[in-house]
Amino acid sequence: MSPFETKLTAAKTIKVNDQNLTSEIPEGHARLQLAVGSLCGTDLHYYSHFANGMFVLQNPVTLGHEACAYVVDSNGTNLQKGQLVALNPIMNCQTCDACQNGEENLCTNKKFPGSATTVPHLDGFFRETIDHPARCCRPVSNDVAPNHLTFAEPLACALHSLNKGGVVAGQKVLVTGCGPMGLLAIAGAASRGAHVTACDLRPKAVELAQKIGAQNGLIVGQFDDQEIEGRFDVVIEASGAIPAFNSALKAVRRKGTVSILSNIQMGKAEVLLNLIMLKEIRVVGSFQFNREFEDAIQLIETKKIDFDALTAASFPLNQTGQALELMASGGAIGKIILLG
Repeated sequence: MSPFETKLTAAKTIKVNDQNLTSEIPEGHARLQLAVGSLCGTDLHYYSHFANGMFVLQNPVTLGHEACAYVVDSNGTNLQKGQLVALNPIMNCQTCDACQNGEENLCTNKKFPGSATTVPHLDGFFRETIDHPARCCRPVSNDVAPNHLTFAEPLACALHSLNKGGVVAGQKVLVTGCGPMGLLAIAGAASRGAHVTACDLRPKAVELAQKIGAQNGLIVGQFDDQEIEGRFDVVIEASGAIPAFNSALKAVRRKGTVSILSNIQMGKAEVLLNLIMLKEIRVVGSFQFNREFEDAIQLIETKKIDFDALTAASFPLNQTGQALELMASGGAIGKIILLG
């Protein structure tokens, strides 16, 4: 049987096609077989709208930037056939000022798969066979489960947000939004010894947050903002909602930090900017990751995080469309994974 790929051809339309593979692998790349991939909110935006905010797809593309894979052909690189590797989707230029400063997330010439940010678009990881730069493949120890390793990329994003917020042991940390990214931020903060409180609209999401590391849980609508006003050293905003951002500004202490992890959706809204001035709040953005990709893999290898609890559902790769429909329905608490 020929290997296959999934392809987003229009909004809410995923087709499964045979892959047209060339016999020649690009120099510096290895040929890989997908082990496990996982869905991201970015994938959902492209699936729902054929766009992610201002980034509009110009042609069909294979989605996916969270995955791990097995080496099929090392193509003369240092990788070994059969190795399980985590895939770093940031293919940075290595020469611009950002790259030289160790900030590949801000690289001005980077390539990124499954996205409209690169023109022409690069196909993502939701396909059976992947040619990927060997330097962006991180081999792992033999006892790492592929369905855990697929969390490396989103966990790295969460750890970057924690680093931007300066989260360390002993701090009181609030995470607003218990979607997959918020849950990973909670697990990461708890692994550092922070005292974590989770907040979400959904009781089941808060319950899961407490299972994977939050000491306290808050359900929106069941508490008064005055109860949490000024209580937290750091707030990680992981919901992407303006009301949650305003709650974060209230909840953080004077001279505390709010780290924005999820992309706040554009639209008219009233933001309590006066609190940033009055409390001397430090508000920082958090975009993708840098060295945190390595930190995430090392944390996965410690087995300190219950990734099985964080997995809401799994689908075979050829059912990527059904997996995205479940994600769109809001019925999944946690991460949806795709099995290669």
